[in-house]
Amino acid sequence: MKWRSLEESTAGADVRPLREIYAERKELIAKYVPAETQAVHSQVVEELKARKLAAGILPVGAPAPAFELADHDGKIVRSSDLLGRGRLVVCFLRGRWCPFCVGQMEAMNLVVTFIEQAGATVVAISPQTVKQSYFMHDQYKLRFPLLSDAGNKVARQFGLTYRVPAAQEAVYRRAFVNLPFTNGDDSWELPIPATFIVGRDGTVVYGSANEDYTERPEPGHIVECVAS
Repeated sequence: MKWRSLEESTAGADVRPLREIYAERKELIAKYVPAETQAVHSQVVEELKARKLAAGILPVGAPAPAFELADHDGKIVRSSDLLGRGRLVVCFLRGRWCPFCVGQMEAMNLVVTFIEQAGATVVAISPQTVKQSYFMHDQYKLRFPLLSDAGNKVARQFGLTYRVPAAQEAVYRRAFVNLPFTNGDDSWELPIPATFIVGRDGTVVYGSANEDYTERPEPGHIVECVAS
């Protein structure tokens, strides 16, 4: 089914499947990013997979943690208020500095209408500050809230957090990915990317997470899960 038809007139919108967009970005990385840098990121992914971090996320049927977070405008958003209107789609991302997070948010932006028509709301959560979320929301013209999870408190309750290893921290510093500045703390902690759907009763009805930050569920699949 073609989920993006309502948005295809949007100027500049990339309506390809997310996997195709990611494949193109991976090709560019393979071509232009130094091999030693790629090796560091690959090693971190393998280490996270060895720890089976994704297997430990909040399971389907579990009660989802309630949250109260500031959005990109500094407005407080409560999960209880959102669930009072219907189901809730929650995307956890790393930050505006990650091209794969950006790609996912742009892709989700194209299916928001369908998700809302199915009676659900979309929010994205990251450890970045409100100011950084504002920049991201404004730059990519997102139509859903970006929530600031200071200290990864909510992400930790969903079972998603890890500390960036020293070798990867060094790579990020060289590339001017300054997580202490972006996130407002010195923890160098990130969530693995994940998407959850929470039912009106507050329980998890769908969960997808991946230690590999270059892999995310297709937005069309999320729409299907919400609509089913």
